[in-house]
Amino acid sequence: MPRAVAGPEIERLIQLLARLPGLGPRSARRAALHLIKKREALMAPLSVALGDALGKIVECRVCGNVDVRDPCTVCTDPEREAGTLVVVADVADLWALERAAALRAKYHVLGGVLSPLDGVGPDDLNISKLVERVHQEHVSEVILALGATVDGQTTAHYITDLLRGLEVKVTRLAQGVPVGGELDYLDEGTLSAAIRARTPL
Repeated sequence: MPRAVAGPEIERLIQLLARLPGLGPRSARRAALHLIKKREALMAPLSVALGDALGKIVECRVCGNVDVRDPCTVCTDPEREAGTLVVVADVADLWALERAAALRAKYHVLGGVLSPLDGVGPDDLNISKLVERVHQEHVSEVILALGATVDGQTTAHYITDLLRGLEVKVTRLAQGVPVGGELDYLDEGTLSAAIRARTPL
């Protein structure tokens, strides 16, 4: 085990930063050093922002988004298309779609995907609430924005079967060649999906 090079408070900061996704011990040390060097410009405001958010963060009872209000900012936005519901696995997916600004729909966060190997079944996800929303909110289209993994596809098929008897159009995100992608660098699965999902020009 490496020896500590700073006091326990700084070591604790490094350990906590290392728990963040995408940060290992080395990048956590770099991030901690950067925060310390810019403590007036970064660390102090970050500390205040964390303190302000800590007691106010809630999960939206309608869609499952994370916000400081319930219902959340997305659910209370009057300019959203009430008839379109985008189903995502996680809040991070909702935020990613919002960054893309491709549509102004409402969302439903499942809280994960079906994964029998990990013991995640339908009762562990917000699937029954999704069916309730489709009924109550007169949804005309459900867009399944789930990952192209085996578990994501299994979840999409399960939800499609549940909604089959309702008067709702069920669609999913297109799969295939990414914008700016070179064919030579793509895997066979992606190329195959792109051929199957081809569109007229």
